[in-house]
Amino acid sequence: MAFFSRIVIHWKMTLFMFTITLIFSPSLSSASSTPKKFKKIYAFGDSYTDTGNTHSATGPSSFNYVSSPPYGRTFFHHPTNRYSDGRLVIDFVAESLSLPFLPPYRNPKADKTYGVNFAVAGSTAIRHRFFVRNNLTLNVTPQSLQTQLTWFNRFLESEGCKNSTTTPKQCEAVFSDALFWVGEIGANDYAYSFGSSVSPNTIQHLATTSLTGFLQVLLSKGAKYVVVQGLPPTGCLTLSMYLAPETDRDDMGCVGSVDKQSNLHNSIIQTKLDSFRKQFPQAVIIYADYWNAYSTVVKGANKYGFKELFKSCCGSGGGNYNFDVFNTCGSPSASSCSDPSQYINWDGVHLTEAMYKTMANLFLNGTFCKPPFSYLLAKKQ
Repeated sequence: MAFFSRIVIHWKMTLFMFTITLIFSPSLSSASSTPKKFKKIYAFGDSYTDTGNTHSATGPSSFNYVSSPPYGRTFFHHPTNRYSDGRLVIDFVAESLSLPFLPPYRNPKADKTYGVNFAVAGSTAIRHRFFVRNNLTLNVTPQSLQTQLTWFNRFLESEGCKNSTTTPKQCEAVFSDALFWVGEIGANDYAYSFGSSVSPNTIQHLATTSLTGFLQVLLSKGAKYVVVQGLPPTGCLTLSMYLAPETDRDDMGCVGSVDKQSNLHNSIIQTKLDSFRKQFPQAVIIYADYWNAYSTVVKGANKYGFKELFKSCCGSGGGNYNFDVFNTCGSPSASSCSDPSQYINWDGVHLTEAMYKTMANLFLNGTFCKPPFSYLLAKKQ
């Protein structure tokens, strides 16, 4: 009996240790099943992806307190020039690949061994000069996707990569084992031209053409593993709800006209990605469906732990939206909620860490990447 008891105890301890391994081992989690699949990440986009290329003095003028508390309060416990209370989707992507957080390109002292983030808050898909020419520069930062491409080219030069023909080894070092993450871009183009004489159709044509042109350049340079995020349903953002009449609502309770615009933008991008897959068969091109992932959370908020769908956690004015465009998050008259994890919207335009984490999980482990992110990992040589 004593021998049998020892066997039972040993079996129980073994089962306990195996269970602990299943729970805590990162190598067994779905997003990290193949750590170090990628050695670096290059990211592009706007404030939803920017990890510090802008700060209060250089970012969009309506949200010019990003370098002040309570930005960063949840995870970093101090402002990091991220437009959120904590981490962004790109931060969770880096974590899932066992890589450090991406440093902003504009930080000359940053260690760029594991990649670089070129995303800029306020950035547009369309070149800045278009907005200047049409007198739409009231709240526009001068950076666009073209700026980010220029920065990327400078980075390539700093790594000794001129082109794949004359400097093949240097370029191979840059592009090999690299994930290219093209974050949400284009929402600012529509916002900056809202109410102007420039038609939404013109903006849509120029924005989608600029983005797809940018993607074609990346793929032509040698990008092999590319994830492209679509626009979220921007009609669900606090700012949109605050500005639009209550008669303009869709089945999610968001601003219908704005959501329709974002959805059509995404459809155009997806069609172009299909053609790129044929043009660049050696590349793996993934579409991250921000629109449907976000709308899934809005429609099933309780399941994901959210209680406030449209009200901003950090802002002023109270009421249904707690938003005042002249007294945004971080301003002297603004305050933040006690539990940001129950809110989708952080400051009226940008999301909480909890929402970014949910989006990242739906992209990396869910069904909102087309084809699935697991397919990209499996194809990684």
